[in-house]
Amino acid sequence: MAEETGKSFARRDRLLEIESQVQKWWLEGDVFRADAKDLPPKAGEKFFGNFPFPYMNGYLHLGHAFSFSKLEFAAAYHRLRGANVLLPFAFHCTGMPIKASADKLTREIEMFGNPPVFPVVKEEESGEPEGESEGNQTQPGGKFKGKKSKAIAKSGGVKYQWEIMQSYGLSDEEIAKFTNPYHWLTFFPPLAVEDLKAFGLGCDWRRTFITTDVNPYFDTFVRWQMRKLKEMGKIVKDLRYAIYSPLDGQPCADHDRASGEGVIPQEYTLIKMEVISPFPPKMSALEGKKVYLAAATLRPETMYGQTNCWVLPDGKYGAFEINDTDVFILTKRAALNLAYQRLSRVPEKPTCLVELTGQDLIGLPLKSPLAFNDVIYTLPMLSVLTDKGTGIVTSVPSDSPDDYMALHDLKAKPAFRAKYGVKDEWVLPFEIIPIIHHPDFGDKSAERICIEKKIKSQNEREKLDEAKKIIYKGGFYEGTMLVGDYTGMKVQEAKSLIRNKLLELEQAVVYSEPEKKVISRSGDECVVALTDQWYITYGEDEWKKAAEECLAGMNLYSEETRHGFEHTLSWLNQWACSRNFGLGTRIPWDEQFLVESLSDSTLYMAYYTVAHVLQRGDMYGADRSSIKPEQLTDEVWDFLFVNGPYPKSSEIPSSLLHKMKQEFEYWYPFDLRVSGKDLIQNHLTFCIYNHAAIMPKHHWPGGFRCNGHIMLNSEKMSKSTGNFRTLRQAIEEFSADATRFSLADAGDGMDDANFVFETANAAILRLTKEISWMEEVLAAESSLRNTPPTTYADHVFANEMNIAVKTTEKNYSEYMFREALKTGFYDLQAARDEYRLSCGSGGMNRDLLWQFMDVQTRLIAPICPHYAEYIWKVLLKKDGYVVNAGWPEGNSPDLTLKKANNYLQDTIVSMRKLLQKQISGSKKSKTNITNVQNKPTLGLIFVNEQYGGWKKECLKILQKKFDAATSTFAPDQEILAELQKSEIGQSSNFKQIQKLCMPFLRFKKDEVKAVGVQALDLKLPFGEIEVLTENCELIKRQLGLERLEVLSAIDADAVARAGDHASVLNSNPPSPGNPTAIFLN
Repeated sequence: MAEETGKSFARRDRLLEIESQVQKWWLEGDVFRADAKDLPPKAGEKFFGNFPFPYMNGYLHLGHAFSFSKLEFAAAYHRLRGANVLLPFAFHCTGMPIKASADKLTREIEMFGNPPVFPVVKEEESGEPEGESEGNQTQPGGKFKGKKSKAIAKSGGVKYQWEIMQSYGLSDEEIAKFTNPYHWLTFFPPLAVEDLKAFGLGCDWRRTFITTDVNPYFDTFVRWQMRKLKEMGKIVKDLRYAIYSPLDGQPCADHDRASGEGVIPQEYTLIKMEVISPFPPKMSALEGKKVYLAAATLRPETMYGQTNCWVLPDGKYGAFEINDTDVFILTKRAALNLAYQRLSRVPEKPTCLVELTGQDLIGLPLKSPLAFNDVIYTLPMLSVLTDKGTGIVTSVPSDSPDDYMALHDLKAKPAFRAKYGVKDEWVLPFEIIPIIHHPDFGDKSAERICIEKKIKSQNEREKLDEAKKIIYKGGFYEGTMLVGDYTGMKVQEAKSLIRNKLLELEQAVVYSEPEKKVISRSGDECVVALTDQWYITYGEDEWKKAAEECLAGMNLYSEETRHGFEHTLSWLNQWACSRNFGLGTRIPWDEQFLVESLSDSTLYMAYYTVAHVLQRGDMYGADRSSIKPEQLTDEVWDFLFVNGPYPKSSEIPSSLLHKMKQEFEYWYPFDLRVSGKDLIQNHLTFCIYNHAAIMPKHHWPGGFRCNGHIMLNSEKMSKSTGNFRTLRQAIEEFSADATRFSLADAGDGMDDANFVFETANAAILRLTKEISWMEEVLAAESSLRNTPPTTYADHVFANEMNIAVKTTEKNYSEYMFREALKTGFYDLQAARDEYRLSCGSGGMNRDLLWQFMDVQTRLIAPICPHYAEYIWKVLLKKDGYVVNAGWPEGNSPDLTLKKANNYLQDTIVSMRKLLQKQISGSKKSKTNITNVQNKPTLGLIFVNEQYGGWKKECLKILQKKFDAATSTFAPDQEILAELQKSEIGQSSNFKQIQKLCMPFLRFKKDEVKAVGVQALDLKLPFGEIEVLTENCELIKRQLGLERLEVLSAIDADAVARAGDHASVLNSNPPSPGNPTAIFLN
């Protein structure tokens, strides 16, 4: 077990032995093989579930396991119920990460030798290695420390690829082979299969495959899909802005990124603010050229109100050649983006003519487009960012709180001006120019909000950020232009018109950059490039409508998931589907490009249905004895998947063609696809789009179930901190079933779940102890009560099993596996333990225990299948396999009996507390030593089974004034008025009774919120005296009493039995559900 260093691992090892044996049984019985039946399946007769194939640049880890465990549990539940279940699994090798890692190894060998001798770090401090940029690559083992330089530590943790490979336990000789990217494809997928089999995944392994052109069968499928989309006009070649890796020389899609997934290009208008000559000496080399300070803005409509331009005094800038005549002054980072957007004299290589600082630029006179001021000046602003935009910022103090306060500070503080060499004439003459009417803050909105919020300087960041949000939102959506050609027009309408005018007059250019920092898996910072490549036209109106229709018909299991898809459909636009670096399938009509990794994984669920016929169980497609890849023409794929005509020219035998078509028609559509929620914004939505385009409606996806990420022991799972486990490590550490148990217990829904090592260790103990208990019970069969169940405890236990069968079925069917674990295991175990205590000397009933072992084994089978299979075959000696044994039968639960038993157990608990308090004496006593001689031996339980008098009247009024539809009561005044009109309201002592009624009414209203409307019943749905009397022996045994009497509180003779303690019945009178106990010597 994980934290038991130095302790015995015998229990864990016992589970591992069982798992090994059970997996052999499953293999012998081929229990997870799934074949289509001759007749189409009726509702519930088949289940086809799948999981996004994991990327094969490392071992599978618990993050993968958490997501696919949801699919595994769902599939196992349907298999147990008797459905024909298909759970296939494949491995993704398309894209950049493998090639990038292979190239890193090559570079490391070139730089440091083979095996590489890495440079010795001189200045050291303790830290953990990072490795986050390596996809699924993992570093086995617990937390560990490494040595690295302060520079490396600050950079986020650099780890050589060779060291990552060493962490897998590979020799230097073996690592060198990974410089060939195709070696990864032969190394990791087979290991993943081993791990998944050890996990107990109920997979039909005949259907497994890898992607890329290494597998010629899957390659033809992807080519068909791409040609299909192109024929429909859904793939076009165009110039588009895309996140781009300069190092890789191609667009960097979500799955190609080490960080920045989901980040898209942010488009700006770049305002060309011309520097008026003569230039200062530092810029003399630029004389004769048109030099512009290039300011990136999202609000071109505000340019009328410019009073100056801002730069960061100590910021680093450069003068970069844009073409033969124009020079832009901006940051190097912005210049690099421009160079990839065809705005550099040398494409993709920014040319810096002069390096400058912000201080060098202060005081430059500028002529800026649209500005009413003929000349404005460059001034210092301390909050200018150089990692966003261009580092050059226009100043519009009428509508920007930041600009207003920065200009105010310069005007009001001569010392501030002097510090940066700012002359008075560059600042003091410039006043606010009203350009937009804000509905709430007038014509000078920035000035007004700064005054109202009492902002004193440009350093009050929180206040300024809040003010900016208010002004920008109101100004854009509800503001009106006061100046220019579009006076009187709404700002949001005028914006695009003003922008277009600036672009037409060549006073501005379009500029894009990543909205946040993006690092590719090759380790370089990405830019936005204007790329001429192939795009899938997601977001096109008609296609989007079909995707929305598809989504509307799907089961998504949570509204949060549905909202996520709806949001993605609202913004998703054209997607670059081609790459020229990495592994994959070639674009059929333009083979210089590869299909990118999120575009070859949108329809492949259909391929699972025929993969076993095509590849005959070889994941690489090397077995070509059945069908040859070149025989898989578009006509064949059309026939199989989209109701195309029979391919008469095909050389594939008719029997095989019809067999594959039957397989597809039987299994499709898939019923469930399980995935992490992060794939909603790309892969899963692409899946919807592609099915809506290519597949007929009756083959559109049935459902997606999305989950959050997994934490380990309440901390983020991270390779860099060492808080990490591969699937293989988890199985070795806890066993497969204890790992599965903890994954089920980790949580469902969209929130991040928590895998707790303590839970896994506890599962080891629970499962092994349960095996031992069953062995003991089976060995002691002759000592059990072998008669029909007759006692109260028998009935309760049988009822608890019925409840478990029904509630667990509901939880499994809704894919709420944590709840299924609770109702099908924890609650059932508690019921068994309670039954053991309740039976006393009479002993437990043999038939009920055999039923319990059967029911519990089946209910836990989807989550802990090895454990369940072992019990099924070895202990219970049942035929067949538990994994498809059928759902246990159960009678309708008796909810009244359930309530009666809860009442009994609660009563015992409350009486035990009262008795212990009586024995120990009051808290005020000087001594707390138990007086054994004075221990009570007689218990009197007084019961009042029905409310009467004023309480009865109050409950009737509450019943009358309760709205079941809204679960709310009428206002208190209305209830009080009803009380005054009632019989007790007319009595002479009503004021005294009212003092008692009001707290009771409040108590009962609160109780309704807690337990439901049954709190207003005048009596419980069972006889309290009968339940307590029938269980007198149990109560006596539990409380250590010799005698026990159950008495009616409304029987005067019974009350007399209390003797001197009768006052207790007045101070604590019994009521329905709350008996009063008195203990006597």
